[in-house]
Amino acid sequence: MRLVIQRVSRASVTIGTELRSSIGAGLMVLVGVAEGDTPDDARWLAAKTVALRIFPDAEGVMNRSVTDTGGEILAVSQFTLNASTRKGNRPSYIRAAGHALAVPLYELYCSECARLTGKDTATGVFGADMQVELINDGPVTIIIDSKLRE
Repeated sequence: MRLVIQRVSRASVTIGTELRSSIGAGLMVLVGVAEGDTPDDARWLAAKTVALRIFPDAEGVMNRSVTDTGGEILAVSQFTLNASTRKGNRPSYIRAAGHALAVPLYELYCSECARLTGKDTATGVFGADMQVELINDGPVTIIIDSKLRE
């Protein structure tokens, strides 16, 4: 699984003209599930997400987690995170997991984030055409891949 995590002052997901989810200060997370990913990947990434110390402390040093700050999380599925651009200019999505694997792992990631923070995790709708708006705070953007574990 691959995540793009952005520290935000606010973020939202709209589908068509309907607001699906919105959060204040916290983390906007794009979640890409690849073939071969497992529940262990989802759990590891959720634990890593909520523990990342990317929020400023009283001295302005990034030393606090979303849990420490009481921030919110908005997680949006995004199969394009698994794009391969190796050949040509049209990305290939062959590495992206199909619905049968991707939906349960995305939902597990979201539920684990909620369990670990004690707050609901806001979501998009898997497979929907979504408009995502956010104000990246910092900017702070972190990419994590569960296969690399770095």
